[in-house]
Amino acid sequence: MKIVLSPNPYRDRGLRSAQSAQRILENAGAQTAICLPFEVELGGGRLDLPPGVALGSLDEELADAGVLVCFGGDGTILHAAHEANARGIPVLGVNLGSVGFMAELEHGELSLLSRLANGRYGIERRMMLDVCVRREGRTVFSDHALNDAVVTKGAVARVLDLEVTGDRVTISTFTGDGLVVSTPTGSTAYSMAAGGPIVEPTAANIIIAPICAHSLHAKPFVLDAGRSVGVRLAPGSKKTAYLSVDGGRAFRVLPGDWVECRRSRQTTQMVKLTGRSFYERINQKLGKA
Repeated sequence: MKIVLSPNPYRDRGLRSAQSAQRILENAGAQTAICLPFEVELGGGRLDLPPGVALGSLDEELADAGVLVCFGGDGTILHAAHEANARGIPVLGVNLGSVGFMAELEHGELSLLSRLANGRYGIERRMMLDVCVRREGRTVFSDHALNDAVVTKGAVARVLDLEVTGDRVTISTFTGDGLVVSTPTGSTAYSMAAGGPIVEPTAANIIIAPICAHSLHAKPFVLDAGRSVGVRLAPGSKKTAYLSVDGGRAFRVLPGDWVECRRSRQTTQMVKLTGRSFYERINQKLGKA
């Protein structure tokens, strides 16, 4: 089996973790390729990659890969998942960041990667969201979210007046800094920081959490996965908002636009190696163990 290793070079300095993983996997009989998850600026003291390391194209190497292994934080895993999902390739994360809720392994557990070569691993499917912006009957933006879709005010803007709907029935209207619409996987990210509930990542729900709401009645909701969630600036608003999907580049949302989120047919396949439960990981990451 071919296994693609994708290290974030700003987290995996000198690609040391990726090279260690490569040795472990090739000794176990796997074919490997190291590919950076994004283009980097070399030289000038900003980033120097080790000489002699052959780097492939992620797009080309994923064409016949069995597993994608990411090295970094949750942002690296999210970025890689978008590339892998289009090809139905399962993803395994190695945490080199600060928290890493989505990572299956920590840096000190690289030896467990040998199980990939022998097929001794499980697959956990994670729900995703289809996110789009509708403007005057046209779709002007679309993307897929493994974690969340976040509607926020601009850096210097005042608070937003938002309306949130489920299947076009109003759930809530409030004034605040924005709203997080998340999957269960994303419930431990921005949604949790905004006061939303922690939901098991294999569940099927849509979570909505207001950000810094200026209202006592604006509370998080956990919705059935079959709902279609709509978010718009309140009628008559002259402000603009910004939409970011899985932490990606912000898209400007105008008055009258509808941000629509619904369960996607796509799922993300996460590799399971350790047997650790979600509750063990939560306690470990949140420092309660």
